[in-house]
Amino acid sequence: MSNPVRILVVGCGHMGTSHALAYHASPDFEIAGLVSRNPPSRDALAERLGATCPRFGCYSEALSATKPDAVCISTYPDTHAQYATLALEAGCHVFLEKPIAPTVAEAQRLVQLSRDVGRKLVIGYILQHHPAWQRFVEEAGELGKPLVMRMNLNQQSSGPEWRTHLEILKSMSPIVDCGVHYVEVMCRMTGAAPVSVHAVGARLSAETSEYNYGQLQIRFADGSVGWYEAGWGPMMSQTAFFIKDVIGPRGSVSIRASEEALHDSADVAAHTRTDSLLLHRGALDSRGRFLEEDRVIKAEAEPDHDALCAREQAFFLRAIREDIDLDAHLGSAVASLKIVLAANESMASGQVVRLD
Repeated sequence: MSNPVRILVVGCGHMGTSHALAYHASPDFEIAGLVSRNPPSRDALAERLGATCPRFGCYSEALSATKPDAVCISTYPDTHAQYATLALEAGCHVFLEKPIAPTVAEAQRLVQLSRDVGRKLVIGYILQHHPAWQRFVEEAGELGKPLVMRMNLNQQSSGPEWRTHLEILKSMSPIVDCGVHYVEVMCRMTGAAPVSVHAVGARLSAETSEYNYGQLQIRFADGSVGWYEAGWGPMMSQTAFFIKDVIGPRGSVSIRASEEALHDSADVAAHTRTDSLLLHRGALDSRGRFLEEDRVIKAEAEPDHDALCAREQAFFLRAIREDIDLDAHLGSAVASLKIVLAANESMASGQVVRLD
């Protein structure tokens, strides 16, 4: 049996906690240390784990002291590229929460560095590991082309959730931070190259200088189009804040949210809960009536947020142990980042941005 992968957990907030729970429950991982700028957060996580592992306030100090095999980075987005670079240069494999970097050039450098040092770099695209979303992409492939893809996730946040959003807004807008997930799904659904993106945004709070609401539209080479909307803050509406559907010449498929998701748009754990998929076929008979009734596919035994994080870490482990080729995974991460950053540029300029 292989020795467990010693991993340094950097960031002890919501995502860092879920990943740490996955490592703690797995005999294939050993937590080498916990890192966060906020002592209460790392102490609370250590208590939850029932662990006596070392705790640090300084990332570089933790990296040097623990000499881990791997690093899990779940910090604020503006630190992602820097922290991942330090870990790769130290000879560590890296699990990195999205987005991969604040610029496409930095993302590309990070991907190349992982290749140069021969270490695995896995990006936290949690929806890639979600059974209902996998089926969603599969069913979209049965609808023909072009596709019309409509998705949003607005979050009515207050208290700690709004403070977290304000911290993220110091470095990027919601359509970048959240949008990479859904744009990546759109790219998988079409399989076509994105051609252009246009976006509009609004700053709805005096507490931030960044757009806390944005909407983007993407055009693909096969004629498919995608729309994504994201907004954060205490002013956001909870009406129609969770839309996930795809339309094609042959019909449509939609994700129907769970009751938990519909009650609290700021609950991160609820964002990955689905109740069912609704399949609609548009074929008509000679009298103009639908040939098929709509079909509901219930999400049976759906993994919760922590279980999905455990699936991500199982993939990370396989990538390390089985030397999985991650070129497609990393290419997708860079491509989706390029689209949402172009959307940010479009919001600022008011112009359509062409994607080469």
